[in-house]
Amino acid sequence: MRVFTTLDEVAAASGEELGTSEWLTIEQDRVDRFADATGDHQWIHVDPERAATGPFGGTIAHGYLTLSLVPFLGSEVFALETPGAKLNYGVNKVRFPHPVLVGKRVRAHVTLADVADLPAGKQLTLRYTIEIEGESKPACVAETVVLLLP
Repeated sequence: MRVFTTLDEVAAASGEELGTSEWLTIEQDRVDRFADATGDHQWIHVDPERAATGPFGGTIAHGYLTLSLVPFLGSEVFALETPGAKLNYGVNKVRFPHPVLVGKRVRAHVTLADVADLPAGKQLTLRYTIEIEGESKPACVAETVVLLLP
């Protein structure tokens, strides 16, 4: 795991691939709990019997569930132990090229795409590619933005 303790270390890593997380199995219970948390109970996510006859042959994870795994999967790849606050600033771009069938495993590849100086500190752009084991297309590709304050 890559650990950053100073803003200078972060800046020096701009453009670097930081690594890959461990595999995580997407289980129906996680999908059901996400559906409860968001109110999105579409049958393609929560009704295994009906979904078995649907377009994917089974239930699939919500795209936003996949995106919500970014902090957890990223924490297996790198840590920001810099002084000062760390703030989620937003997301530049998110795409869901391939659905994640329940029972499949996913993992994240993380790149520190850019580090920009701001009057208040540093702005990091992190690129996440969440791959699905055995699939050629990723589940999610996202650019997240983090502000590091001194």
